[in-house]
Amino acid sequence: MTNTKHIENNASEIEQTKQAWVNSMRLQFCKRPNLPSTQNIIFDDGTLNQDYFRPSIKDLKRAKIDLEDQVKKFSEEDKEKLIQGIEKYGIGNFREISDNLLSSWAPQELRVRTMRLIGRQNLQLYKDWKGDKAAIEKELEFNKELALKYNVWKNNTLVYDDEGNVLRELNIHHNIKD
Repeated sequence: MTNTKHIENNASEIEQTKQAWVNSMRLQFCKRPNLPSTQNIIFDDGTLNQDYFRPSIKDLKRAKIDLEDQVKKFSEEDKEKLIQGIEKYGIGNFREISDNLLSSWAPQELRVRTMRLIGRQNLQLYKDWKGDKAAIEKELEFNKELALKYNVWKNNTLVYDDEGNVLRELNIHHNIKD
């Protein structure tokens, strides 16, 4: 009986050590000073803020999520309105686009649609970028060419490579100095 208790205590200590390490890693990498949207991902002790990852009730209602409903289709008209929204409000301002142009689509859904429209999984470098249909098509073409060059075209979007080649070329494309 004593042996079992010792093993349980040891396992508990190991688990606590692992969790402390995870929390310290989160503290180092989750909150980015230059990205205000990352400030609510974790708490000050490094534990996850679960509410950050849950959609709000309002978003769920706006998206009319119901398992019995048919899957919504994003029409050509919706695509044109999204392009108008990007031209007027800029990428990242999906709440405004949803509120003013595409009220049946939640901001999160519009973010995903924009990823496919512009061909980039990570939209951070496009924050507040505004462009018309031609500019969006030009960015899509650039992103696709870059992705195919490094074999990182996944689900019709450019994703980063482990070697940093994509990020290096994106920084050049967006005139970002290292």
